[in-house]
Amino acid sequence: MNGLFFALEGIDGSGKSTQLKLLAKRLEEAGFPCLTTCEPTERPIGRLLRQVLTGQVRCDSRVVATLFAADRLDHLLNEENGLCRALASGVTVLCDRYYFSSYAYQSVDLPLDWVIQANQPCADLLRPTATIFIDVDPELALERIVQSRENTELFETRDRLIRTREQYFKVFDMHRDLEKVIFIRGGRDIDTVAQDIWERVRPFFQGL
Repeated sequence: MNGLFFALEGIDGSGKSTQLKLLAKRLEEAGFPCLTTCEPTERPIGRLLRQVLTGQVRCDSRVVATLFAADRLDHLLNEENGLCRALASGVTVLCDRYYFSSYAYQSVDLPLDWVIQANQPCADLLRPTATIFIDVDPELALERIVQSRENTELFETRDRLIRTREQYFKVFDMHRDLEKVIFIRGGRDIDTVAQDIWERVRPFFQGL
């Protein structure tokens, strides 16, 4: 692929979406066109994902498998906004979802091995140039969530945040991706974290 693909990750409340937007702005200003994606979207698949996570839709293999097929593969391949097409044209892709683990599904108690197996078609198509993991203490993350939202959702609990963080590390290890993960210390002010990310990402663009 000609472009660069960076997945910005972390548990809910880590500030990943904010940092994704700040990094996109820096890259655009530096002359590197970007495609950014934040999920869940307001499209039907995004709404269904949110309903699964909040318990409004009963989670079973049929529903979840459909979500994987429609959300992951479609987003990689579709003609208008597909990640593969953007990368082939030299665009930098910034994504806030780890495509080969889909950590959010852990919130509905699916076996991690099953999640990875279901998402294998995406793993075969695309791997991040690097995954930026914004590591925030779950207690601080939950505090941020409570402060920033009128209503927290059913899966946004301390135990869930701890479990999700642990699952990330398991997935990184199972995919042998640890050497491609950039760990950023969260819990600091937004601009300091943004500068840290920028310093770690900038070398990928030297010589382009």
